[in-house]
Amino acid sequence: MIQTDILIIGAGPTGLFTVFEAGLLKLRCHLIDALPQPGGQCSEIYPKKPIYDIPAYPEILAGDLTHKLMEQIKQFEPGFTLGERADTIKKQDDGTFIVTTNKGTQHQAPIVAIAGGLGSFEPRKPLITNLSNFEENGVEYIIRDPEIYRNKKVVIAGGGDSALDWSIFLADVASEVTLVHRRNEFRGALDSVEKVQELKNLGKINLITPAEVKGLIGKEKLTGVVIEKKGEDGFILDIDHFIPLFGLSPKLGPIGNWGLEIEKNAIKVNNALDYQTNIPGIYAIGDVNTYPGKLKLILCGFHEATLMCQSAYKRIYPDKKYVMKYTTVGGVEGFDGTKKEAPKAVVKAIS
Repeated sequence: MIQTDILIIGAGPTGLFTVFEAGLLKLRCHLIDALPQPGGQCSEIYPKKPIYDIPAYPEILAGDLTHKLMEQIKQFEPGFTLGERADTIKKQDDGTFIVTTNKGTQHQAPIVAIAGGLGSFEPRKPLITNLSNFEENGVEYIIRDPEIYRNKKVVIAGGGDSALDWSIFLADVASEVTLVHRRNEFRGALDSVEKVQELKNLGKINLITPAEVKGLIGKEKLTGVVIEKKGEDGFILDIDHFIPLFGLSPKLGPIGNWGLEIEKNAIKVNNALDYQTNIPGIYAIGDVNTYPGKLKLILCGFHEATLMCQSAYKRIYPDKKYVMKYTTVGGVEGFDGTKKEAPKAVVKAIS
């Protein structure tokens, strides 16, 4: 049984920043995330995409933001249960909660903070009859380790940022990259579209538009795809991997069965006070929650996490009075014994 003060479900930016705010209050945190690494969408879907609305950063890559947050919370020694999904929750007689993952790992805490972003994600799949036969045998919906495509023939389908960005990235990894899109126009960033066109002219990317992948060929492993180009006969292309990148559909998953008040696939919270749900002791922060005037921005999640931690402290220590101290005055003292503080002014008497 893993025990902690605040159990955070979701290790995206909001969940990670919660560790820092809780640490200032001497509260320990443990995070659960279905993904194999921290960072949420920033690490899994668009690590190379720039973000422009993080305070003090005119521009920062999503993956770099995750790295900075991990660096910021290191001194508070958070625990992680990664690659596991929070499945069930049970309230105990002492008021604490036990959250069990799909792999049976149990966690106990008096406070549960749901920071699961838009929830769990399911890939939007193309309508190809034998698609499921090749999942994990040549068909992947998310690129986790680009090295598995080293010196392989890869077909990417899609017309958004992910399809463009990964086509560009894999051009220097795979032996052959083919990008298939059903339109001539792309929905991605202009500089990415121009880069793909440049790589096509250099012979480093095959671009087939308007066209669609209509069939898959192979026995146990994928060996080829059937591509139909508009106005032309279909043809077979020998490949090792097919990566359809048509986006992800967000779903609350098992959390939707926890008895929480749900509105339009989001968790309703009390934004007038502390972002608590209809179940005392369970909070929802970041993109997973909803309330009047809600904005799904990372910086709003940071704000919600800050107020939530203050409320959590009062629930855990109802008889203690906490006096907020600015970090510029009190510094930041980690659980690992480190302390960051401003240098003290030297006062000299004038004789």
